Amino acid sequence: MSLHLYDTWTRSVREFTPLKPGEVGLYTCGPTVYNYAHIGNLRTYLFEDGLVRTLRLNGYRVNHVMNITDVGHLVSDGDDGEDKMEAGSRRTGQTAWTIAALYTDAFRADLKSLNITEPNIWCKATDHIAEQISFIQEIEKKGYVYRTSDGIYFDTSKQPSYGYLGRLDIAGLQAGARVDLGEKKNPTDYALWKFSAPEEKRQMEWDSPWGRGFPGWHIECSAMAHKYLGDYFDIHCGGEDHITVHHPNEISQTEAAYGTRLANFWMHGYFILLNSSKMSKSTGEFLRVQVLIDKGYDPIAYRYLCLTAHYRSQLTFSWEALDAAQTGLERLRQSVFALGPAGDVPDVDFMARFIEKLNEDLNFPQALALTHELLKADLAPAIKKATLLKFDEALGLGFATWVPLVVEVPANVRAVADARWAARNAKDWAEADRLRGELTALGWTMKDGKDSYTLAKN
Repeated sequence: MSLHLYDTWTRSVREFTPLKPGEVGLYTCGPTVYNYAHIGNLRTYLFEDGLVRTLRLNGYRVNHVMNITDVGHLVSDGDDGEDKMEAGSRRTGQTAWTIAALYTDAFRADLKSLNITEPNIWCKATDHIAEQISFIQEIEKKGYVYRTSDGIYFDTSKQPSYGYLGRLDIAGLQAGARVDLGEKKNPTDYALWKFSAPEEKRQMEWDSPWGRGFPGWHIECSAMAHKYLGDYFDIHCGGEDHITVHHPNEISQTEAAYGTRLANFWMHGYFILLNSSKMSKSTGEFLRVQVLIDKGYDPIAYRYLCLTAHYRSQLTFSWEALDAAQTGLERLRQSVFALGPAGDVPDVDFMARFIEKLNEDLNFPQALALTHELLKADLAPAIKKATLLKFDEALGLGFATWVPLVVEVPANVRAVADARWAARNAKDWAEADRLRGELTALGWTMKDGKDSYTLAKN
Protein backbone atom coordinates (compact mmCIF):
# COMPACT_ATOMS: atom_id res chain seq x y z
CA MET A 1 0.00 0.00 0.00
CA SER A 2 3.02 2.28 -0.35
CA LEU A 3 2.58 5.48 -2.33
CA HIS A 4 3.87 5.51 -5.91
CA LEU A 5 4.04 8.71 -7.98
CA TYR A 6 5.09 9.54 -11.53
CA ASP A 7 8.33 11.50 -11.57
CA THR A 8 8.93 13.56 -14.70
CA TRP A 9 12.66 13.60 -13.92
CA THR A 10 12.97 9.81 -14.33
CA ARG A 11 9.93 9.42 -16.65
CA SER A 12 8.72 6.62 -14.40
CA VAL A 13 6.35 5.78 -11.56
CA ARG A 14 8.44 5.18 -8.47
CA GLU A 15 7.89 4.66 -4.79
CA PHE A 16 7.65 7.83 -2.75
CA THR A 17 9.74 8.00 0.42
CA PRO A 18 9.96 11.38 2.15
CA LEU A 19 13.38 12.88 2.78
CA LYS A 20 12.36 13.42 6.43
CA PRO A 21 10.28 10.64 8.01
CA GLY A 22 6.63 11.66 8.30
CA GLU A 23 7.10 15.06 6.62
CA VAL A 24 6.71 16.24 3.03
CA GLY A 25 8.03 19.49 1.58
CA LEU A 26 5.93 20.50 -1.44
CA TYR A 27 6.32 23.49 -3.74
CA THR A 28 3.68 24.30 -6.35
CA CYS A 29 4.04 27.01 -8.98
CA GLY A 30 1.30 29.55 -8.39
CA PRO A 31 -0.44 32.00 -10.74
CA THR A 32 0.89 35.06 -12.51
CA VAL A 33 -1.66 37.55 -11.25
CA TYR A 34 -2.12 39.76 -14.31
CA ASN A 35 -5.56 38.31 -15.12
CA TYR A 36 -8.15 35.89 -13.77
CA ALA A 37 -7.29 32.21 -13.58
CA HIS A 38 -9.19 30.03 -16.03
CA ILE A 39 -10.50 26.52 -15.46
CA GLY A 40 -7.53 25.08 -17.37
CA ASN A 41 -5.13 26.69 -14.89
CA LEU A 42 -7.31 25.47 -12.04
CA ARG A 43 -7.19 21.86 -13.20
CA THR A 44 -3.50 21.91 -12.24
CA TYR A 45 -4.35 23.19 -8.76
CA LEU A 46 -7.04 20.49 -8.43
CA PHE A 47 -4.42 17.85 -9.28
CA GLU A 48 -2.08 19.33 -6.68
CA ASP A 49 -4.89 19.42 -4.11
CA GLY A 50 -5.49 15.73 -4.77
CA LEU A 51 -1.79 15.12 -4.15
CA VAL A 52 -1.87 17.04 -0.85
CA ARG A 53 -4.99 15.20 0.30
CA THR A 54 -3.50 11.82 -0.65
CA LEU A 55 -0.27 12.56 1.21
CA ARG A 56 -2.24 13.53 4.31
CA LEU A 57 -4.47 10.44 4.04
CA ASN A 58 -1.23 8.45 4.08
CA GLY A 59 -0.35 10.11 7.38
CA TYR A 60 2.22 12.64 6.20
CA ARG A 61 2.52 16.20 7.49
CA VAL A 62 2.68 18.38 4.38
CA ASN A 63 4.40 21.75 4.28
CA HIS A 64 2.89 23.19 1.11
CA VAL A 65 4.42 26.36 -0.35
CA MET A 66 2.92 28.25 -3.30
CA ASN A 67 4.24 31.38 -4.97
CA ILE A 68 2.37 34.34 -6.38
CA THR A 69 4.11 35.74 -9.46
CA ASP A 70 3.48 39.47 -9.36
CA VAL A 71 6.60 40.58 -11.24
CA GLY A 72 9.13 39.22 -13.71
CA HIS A 73 7.00 36.98 -15.95
CA LEU A 74 7.43 38.33 -19.45
CA VAL A 75 4.88 37.77 -22.20
CA SER A 76 7.41 35.48 -23.90
CA ASP A 77 9.43 32.63 -22.43
CA GLY A 78 12.30 33.94 -24.54
CA ASP A 79 12.97 36.88 -22.20
CA ASP A 80 11.61 39.44 -24.62
CA GLY A 81 8.44 41.50 -24.64
CA GLU A 82 7.08 43.27 -21.59
CA ASP A 83 6.29 42.11 -18.09
CA LYS A 84 2.81 40.56 -17.89
CA MET A 85 2.00 42.74 -14.89
CA GLU A 86 2.83 45.92 -16.81
CA ALA A 87 0.74 44.66 -19.73
CA GLY A 88 -2.15 43.88 -17.36
CA SER A 89 -1.87 47.34 -15.86
CA ARG A 90 -2.14 48.95 -19.29
CA ARG A 91 -5.09 46.73 -20.21
CA THR A 92 -7.09 47.58 -17.08
CA GLY A 93 -5.97 51.16 -16.50
CA GLN A 94 -5.02 50.28 -12.89
CA THR A 95 -1.60 50.07 -11.28
CA ALA A 96 0.34 46.80 -11.39
CA TRP A 97 0.13 46.67 -7.60
CA THR A 98 -3.64 47.07 -7.67
CA ILE A 99 -4.26 44.36 -10.24
CA ALA A 100 -1.86 42.02 -8.42
CA ALA A 101 -3.98 42.31 -5.29
CA LEU A 102 -7.24 42.05 -7.28
CA TYR A 103 -6.31 38.89 -9.18
CA THR A 104 -4.66 37.28 -6.15
CA ASP A 105 -7.90 37.68 -4.21
CA ALA A 106 -9.87 36.33 -7.19
CA PHE A 107 -7.56 33.31 -7.41
CA ARG A 108 -8.00 32.52 -3.73
CA ALA A 109 -11.77 32.85 -4.14
CA ASP A 110 -11.59 30.34 -7.01
CA LEU A 111 -9.69 27.90 -4.80
CA LYS A 112 -12.37 28.22 -2.14
CA SER A 113 -15.16 27.68 -4.70
CA LEU A 114 -13.49 24.44 -5.82
CA ASN A 115 -12.79 23.29 -2.24
CA ILE A 116 -9.03 23.38 -2.87
CA THR A 117 -6.98 23.38 0.32
CA GLU A 118 -4.85 26.53 0.55
CA PRO A 119 -1.07 26.12 0.98
CA ASN A 120 0.61 26.49 4.34
CA ILE A 121 2.73 29.31 2.97
CA TRP A 122 1.89 31.90 0.29
CA CYS A 123 4.93 33.78 -0.99
CA LYS A 124 4.86 36.76 -3.36
CA ALA A 125 7.75 37.47 -5.69
CA THR A 126 7.72 41.18 -4.79
CA ASP A 127 8.10 40.32 -1.09
CA HIS A 128 11.27 38.33 -1.79
CA ILE A 129 13.42 40.59 -3.97
CA ALA A 130 16.32 40.43 -1.48
CA GLU A 131 16.27 36.62 -1.53
CA GLN A 132 16.27 36.59 -5.33
CA ILE A 133 19.21 38.99 -5.51
CA SER A 134 21.11 36.87 -3.00
CA PHE A 135 20.40 33.73 -5.02
CA ILE A 136 21.67 35.35 -8.22
CA GLN A 137 24.81 36.44 -6.39
CA GLU A 138 25.39 32.81 -5.36
CA ILE A 139 25.07 31.71 -8.98
CA GLU A 140 27.40 34.52 -10.03
CA LYS A 141 30.05 33.35 -7.54
CA LYS A 142 29.99 29.93 -9.20
CA GLY A 143 30.72 31.51 -12.61
CA TYR A 144 27.44 30.81 -14.43
CA VAL A 145 26.38 34.34 -15.37
CA TYR A 146 27.22 36.99 -17.93
CA ARG A 147 26.04 40.53 -18.50
CA THR A 148 24.35 42.01 -21.56
CA SER A 149 22.99 45.46 -22.19
CA ASP A 150 19.52 44.39 -20.98
CA GLY A 151 20.29 42.10 -18.06
CA ILE A 152 22.17 39.37 -16.23
CA TYR A 153 21.87 35.98 -17.94
CA PHE A 154 22.47 32.34 -16.99
CA ASP A 155 25.00 30.62 -19.27
CA THR A 156 23.45 27.20 -19.87
CA SER A 157 26.46 26.01 -21.90
CA LYS A 158 28.42 25.73 -18.64
CA GLN A 159 25.99 23.12 -17.33
CA PRO A 160 26.13 19.80 -19.24
CA SER A 161 22.99 18.58 -17.43
CA TYR A 162 20.89 21.57 -18.49
CA GLY A 163 17.47 20.66 -19.90
CA TYR A 164 17.42 17.04 -18.70
CA LEU A 165 13.95 17.38 -17.14
CA GLY A 166 12.44 18.35 -20.51
CA ARG A 167 14.79 16.03 -22.45
CA LEU A 168 15.75 19.08 -24.48
CA ASP A 169 17.72 18.60 -27.71
CA ILE A 170 20.30 21.28 -26.95
CA ALA A 171 22.39 20.56 -30.07
CA GLY A 172 19.28 20.80 -32.22
CA LEU A 173 18.22 24.04 -30.58
CA GLN A 174 21.66 25.50 -31.17
CA ALA A 175 21.71 24.36 -34.80
CA GLY A 176 18.27 25.84 -35.41
CA ALA A 177 18.87 29.05 -33.52
CA ARG A 178 18.00 32.16 -35.45
CA VAL A 179 20.62 34.86 -36.00
CA ASP A 180 18.66 37.30 -33.82
CA LEU A 181 19.81 35.86 -30.49
CA GLY A 182 20.92 39.36 -29.68
CA GLU A 183 23.56 39.31 -26.97
CA LYS A 184 22.54 35.89 -25.66
CA LYS A 185 25.33 33.34 -26.05
CA ASN A 186 23.03 30.35 -26.38
CA PRO A 187 19.37 29.94 -27.35
CA THR A 188 18.57 28.33 -23.98
CA ASP A 189 20.17 31.07 -21.85
CA TYR A 190 17.70 33.02 -19.75
CA ALA A 191 17.50 36.19 -17.72
CA LEU A 192 18.18 36.21 -13.99
CA TRP A 193 17.84 39.99 -13.69
CA LYS A 194 16.49 42.42 -16.28
CA PHE A 195 17.52 46.06 -16.42
CA SER A 196 14.91 48.78 -16.63
CA ALA A 197 15.25 50.52 -19.98
CA PRO A 198 16.55 54.10 -19.56
CA GLU A 199 13.59 55.53 -21.45
CA GLU A 200 10.88 53.72 -19.46
CA LYS A 201 9.55 54.18 -15.95
CA ARG A 202 8.46 50.83 -14.62
CA GLN A 203 5.99 50.49 -11.76
CA MET A 204 7.90 47.53 -10.32
CA GLU A 205 11.68 47.95 -10.20
CA TRP A 206 14.42 47.72 -7.59
CA ASP A 207 18.08 48.53 -7.10
CA SER A 208 20.49 45.62 -7.35
CA PRO A 209 24.29 45.09 -7.50
CA TRP A 210 23.97 45.02 -11.31
CA GLY A 211 21.68 47.99 -11.82
CA ARG A 212 18.07 49.02 -11.38
CA GLY A 213 15.58 46.54 -12.73
CA PHE A 214 13.54 43.48 -11.82
CA PRO A 215 14.05 39.71 -11.46
CA GLY A 216 13.52 37.17 -14.20
CA TRP A 217 10.58 34.82 -13.88
CA HIS A 218 12.46 31.64 -12.99
CA ILE A 219 14.61 32.92 -10.13
CA GLU A 220 11.66 33.62 -7.82
CA CYS A 221 10.70 29.95 -7.50
CA SER A 222 14.26 28.79 -6.86
CA ALA A 223 14.82 31.51 -4.27
CA MET A 224 11.53 31.11 -2.41
CA ALA A 225 11.58 27.30 -2.50
CA HIS A 226 15.10 27.46 -1.07
CA LYS A 227 14.02 29.84 1.68
CA TYR A 228 11.00 27.84 2.85
CA LEU A 229 11.93 24.25 1.97
CA GLY A 230 15.75 24.15 1.75
CA ASP A 231 18.30 23.07 -0.86
CA TYR A 232 16.50 19.81 -1.65
CA PHE A 233 12.91 18.91 -0.83
CA ASP A 234 10.39 16.22 -1.71
CA ILE A 235 8.05 17.32 -4.51
CA HIS A 236 7.79 20.20 -6.98
CA CYS A 237 4.61 20.54 -9.08
CA GLY A 238 3.31 22.58 -11.98
CA GLY A 239 1.53 22.37 -15.32
CA GLU A 240 2.82 20.39 -18.29
CA ASP A 241 3.89 23.67 -19.94
CA HIS A 242 6.60 24.02 -17.28
CA ILE A 243 8.42 20.84 -18.32
CA THR A 244 10.52 22.39 -21.11
CA VAL A 245 11.36 25.91 -19.89
CA HIS A 246 10.41 27.10 -16.42
CA HIS A 247 11.27 23.99 -14.42
CA PRO A 248 14.52 23.18 -16.26
CA ASN A 249 15.57 26.76 -15.49
CA GLU A 250 14.66 26.41 -11.83
CA ILE A 251 16.70 23.22 -11.66
CA SER A 252 19.70 24.77 -13.41
CA GLN A 253 19.74 27.70 -10.97
CA THR A 254 19.68 25.48 -7.91
CA GLU A 255 22.22 23.05 -9.35
CA ALA A 256 24.55 25.97 -10.01
CA ALA A 257 24.11 27.54 -6.58
CA TYR A 258 23.68 24.53 -4.29
CA GLY A 259 24.37 21.37 -6.27
CA THR A 260 20.90 19.78 -6.20
CA ARG A 261 18.05 19.38 -8.68
CA LEU A 262 15.84 21.22 -6.17
CA ALA A 263 13.24 18.47 -5.69
CA ASN A 264 13.29 14.69 -5.46
CA PHE A 265 10.05 14.34 -7.46
CA TRP A 266 8.87 16.59 -10.29
CA MET A 267 5.16 16.22 -11.05
CA HIS A 268 3.05 17.87 -13.76
CA GLY A 269 -0.66 18.13 -14.43
CA TYR A 270 -1.92 18.08 -17.99
CA PHE A 271 -4.06 20.61 -19.82
CA ILE A 272 -7.77 20.85 -20.22
CA LEU A 273 -8.71 21.43 -23.85
CA LEU A 274 -11.37 23.77 -25.19
CA ASN A 275 -12.42 23.28 -28.82
CA SER A 276 -9.53 20.79 -29.19
CA SER A 277 -6.93 23.40 -28.26
CA LYS A 278 -5.23 24.53 -25.08
CA MET A 279 -7.21 27.04 -23.07
CA SER A 280 -5.25 30.30 -23.11
CA LYS A 281 -5.54 33.85 -21.78
CA SER A 282 -3.44 35.16 -24.65
CA THR A 283 -6.06 34.09 -27.22
CA GLY A 284 -8.96 35.21 -25.06
CA GLU A 285 -10.44 31.69 -25.19
CA PHE A 286 -10.80 30.79 -21.57
CA LEU A 287 -13.53 30.11 -19.02
CA ARG A 288 -13.51 31.32 -15.44
CA VAL A 289 -15.12 29.51 -12.52
CA GLN A 290 -17.45 32.50 -12.19
CA VAL A 291 -18.74 31.84 -15.71
CA LEU A 292 -19.72 28.32 -14.64
CA ILE A 293 -21.46 29.71 -11.57
CA ASP A 294 -23.28 32.35 -13.62
CA LYS A 295 -24.58 29.58 -15.88
CA GLY A 296 -26.06 27.80 -12.88
CA TYR A 297 -23.40 25.14 -12.28
CA ASP A 298 -22.09 24.16 -8.89
CA PRO A 299 -18.30 24.72 -9.17
CA ILE A 300 -17.77 21.40 -7.39
CA ALA A 301 -19.24 19.78 -10.52
CA TYR A 302 -16.08 20.95 -12.31
CA ARG A 303 -14.01 19.33 -9.56
CA TYR A 304 -16.03 16.13 -10.08
CA LEU A 305 -15.40 16.33 -13.84
CA CYS A 306 -11.64 16.59 -13.26
CA LEU A 307 -11.76 13.57 -10.92
CA THR A 308 -13.04 11.46 -13.81
CA ALA A 309 -9.75 11.79 -15.73
CA HIS A 310 -6.21 11.00 -14.61
CA TYR A 311 -4.06 14.08 -13.99
CA ARG A 312 -1.53 12.93 -16.60
CA SER A 313 -4.10 12.79 -19.38
CA GLN A 314 -5.54 15.75 -21.24
CA LEU A 315 -9.22 16.40 -20.62
CA THR A 316 -11.52 17.99 -23.20
CA PHE A 317 -14.05 20.37 -21.70
CA SER A 318 -17.60 20.54 -23.02
CA TRP A 319 -20.86 21.76 -21.55
CA GLU A 320 -22.29 18.28 -22.09
CA ALA A 321 -19.49 16.78 -20.00
CA LEU A 322 -20.09 19.35 -17.27
CA ASP A 323 -23.84 18.59 -17.35
CA ALA A 324 -23.06 14.91 -16.83
CA ALA A 325 -20.66 15.75 -14.00
CA GLN A 326 -23.25 17.93 -12.28
CA THR A 327 -25.84 15.14 -12.55
CA GLY A 328 -23.36 12.57 -11.22
CA LEU A 329 -22.36 14.81 -8.34
CA GLU A 330 -25.98 15.52 -7.41
CA ARG A 331 -26.91 11.85 -7.37
CA LEU A 332 -23.85 10.99 -5.32
CA ARG A 333 -24.56 13.72 -2.77
CA GLN A 334 -28.21 12.67 -2.50
CA SER A 335 -27.21 9.05 -1.93
CA VAL A 336 -24.66 9.93 0.74
CA PHE A 337 -27.08 12.26 2.52
CA ALA A 338 -29.84 9.61 2.50
CA LEU A 339 -27.62 7.23 4.49
CA GLY A 340 -28.29 9.25 7.63
CA PRO A 341 -25.84 9.63 10.54
CA ALA A 342 -22.33 8.27 10.16
CA GLY A 343 -20.88 5.58 12.36
CA ASP A 344 -17.63 5.94 14.24
CA VAL A 345 -15.45 3.62 12.16
CA PRO A 346 -15.13 3.30 8.35
CA ASP A 347 -15.02 -0.07 6.64
CA VAL A 348 -11.44 -1.36 6.74
CA ASP A 349 -11.53 -3.27 3.46
CA PHE A 350 -13.02 -0.42 1.42
CA MET A 351 -10.57 2.06 2.96
CA ALA A 352 -7.65 -0.17 2.04
CA ARG A 353 -8.90 -0.46 -1.55
CA PHE A 354 -9.49 3.30 -1.77
CA ILE A 355 -6.02 4.22 -0.55
CA GLU A 356 -4.55 1.60 -2.86
CA LYS A 357 -6.17 3.36 -5.84
CA LEU A 358 -4.88 6.77 -4.75
CA ASN A 359 -1.43 5.36 -4.11
CA GLU A 360 -1.25 4.17 -7.72
CA ASP A 361 -0.09 7.59 -8.91
CA LEU A 362 -3.26 9.40 -7.76
CA ASN A 363 -5.75 7.24 -9.64
CA PHE A 364 -8.76 9.34 -8.73
CA PRO A 365 -10.97 7.99 -11.56
CA GLN A 366 -10.80 4.51 -10.04
CA ALA A 367 -11.15 5.92 -6.53
CA LEU A 368 -14.32 7.71 -7.64
CA ALA A 369 -15.64 4.50 -9.20
CA LEU A 370 -15.03 2.74 -5.88
CA THR A 371 -17.19 5.40 -4.20
CA HIS A 372 -20.15 4.37 -6.35
CA GLU A 373 -19.40 0.69 -5.68
CA LEU A 374 -19.45 1.33 -1.93
CA LEU A 375 -22.94 2.83 -2.14
CA LYS A 376 -24.23 -0.49 -3.52
CA ALA A 377 -22.30 -2.65 -1.03
CA ASP A 378 -24.02 -4.81 1.57
CA LEU A 379 -22.97 -2.71 4.56
CA ALA A 380 -24.88 -0.91 7.29
CA PRO A 381 -25.77 2.68 6.30
CA ALA A 382 -23.81 4.14 9.23
CA ILE A 383 -20.65 2.28 8.17
CA LYS A 384 -21.12 3.33 4.54
CA LYS A 385 -21.51 6.95 5.60
CA ALA A 386 -18.39 6.87 7.81
CA THR A 387 -16.40 5.33 4.96
CA LEU A 388 -17.66 7.81 2.38
CA LEU A 389 -16.80 10.75 4.63
CA LYS A 390 -13.29 9.36 4.93
CA PHE A 391 -13.11 8.93 1.15
CA ASP A 392 -14.14 12.57 0.82
CA GLU A 393 -11.05 13.72 2.70
CA ALA A 394 -9.32 12.93 -0.61
CA LEU A 395 -12.15 13.59 -3.08
CA GLY A 396 -13.05 17.00 -1.66
CA LEU A 397 -16.69 16.89 -2.79
CA GLY A 398 -18.07 18.24 0.49
CA PHE A 399 -20.18 15.27 1.62
CA ALA A 400 -20.08 16.31 5.28
CA THR A 401 -21.61 19.74 4.76
CA TRP A 402 -23.99 19.20 1.83
CA VAL A 403 -27.74 19.24 2.49
CA PRO A 404 -30.58 19.14 -0.04
CA LEU A 405 -31.91 22.48 -1.19
CA VAL A 406 -35.16 23.17 0.63
CA VAL A 407 -37.74 24.54 -1.82
CA GLU A 408 -40.74 26.39 -0.44
CA VAL A 409 -43.87 24.67 -1.81
CA PRO A 410 -46.91 26.96 -2.32
CA ALA A 411 -50.03 25.96 -0.40
CA ASN A 412 -52.07 25.32 -3.55
CA VAL A 413 -49.41 22.99 -4.92
CA ARG A 414 -49.17 21.14 -1.62
CA ALA A 415 -52.96 20.71 -1.59
CA VAL A 416 -52.96 19.12 -5.07
CA ALA A 417 -50.05 16.85 -4.11
CA ASP A 418 -51.79 15.72 -0.92
CA ALA A 419 -54.96 14.99 -2.91
CA ARG A 420 -52.99 12.98 -5.46
CA TRP A 421 -51.23 11.02 -2.69
CA ALA A 422 -54.64 10.21 -1.18
CA ALA A 423 -56.03 9.14 -4.59
CA ARG A 424 -52.97 6.95 -5.16
CA ASN A 425 -53.37 5.25 -1.78
CA ALA A 426 -57.06 4.71 -2.54
CA LYS A 427 -56.00 3.18 -5.88
CA ASP A 428 -58.05 5.73 -7.75
CA TRP A 429 -55.54 5.75 -10.60
CA ALA A 430 -57.57 7.95 -12.94
CA GLU A 431 -57.86 10.71 -10.33
CA ALA A 432 -54.19 10.28 -9.38
CA ASP A 433 -53.14 10.73 -13.02
CA ARG A 434 -55.40 13.76 -13.43
CA LEU A 435 -53.89 15.42 -10.36
CA ARG A 436 -50.37 14.61 -11.53
CA GLY A 437 -51.18 16.43 -14.76
CA GLU A 438 -52.41 19.39 -12.71
CA LEU A 439 -49.12 19.44 -10.81
CA THR A 440 -47.20 19.39 -14.09
CA ALA A 441 -49.24 22.34 -15.34
CA LEU A 442 -48.33 24.20 -12.14
CA GLY A 443 -44.62 23.53 -12.84
CA TRP A 444 -43.96 20.75 -10.30
CA THR A 445 -42.95 17.09 -10.43
CA MET A 446 -44.12 14.61 -7.78
CA LYS A 447 -42.05 11.55 -6.97
CA ASP A 448 -43.65 8.75 -4.99
CA GLY A 449 -41.78 7.03 -2.20
CA LYS A 450 -42.69 4.08 0.03
CA ASP A 451 -44.19 6.15 2.83
CA SER A 452 -44.37 9.67 1.41
CA TYR A 453 -43.68 11.79 -1.66
CA THR A 454 -41.28 14.53 -2.71
CA LEU A 455 -41.87 17.58 -4.88
CA ALA A 456 -39.39 19.24 -7.24
CA LYS A 457 -39.76 22.47 -9.20
CA ASN A 458 -39.54 21.94 -12.95
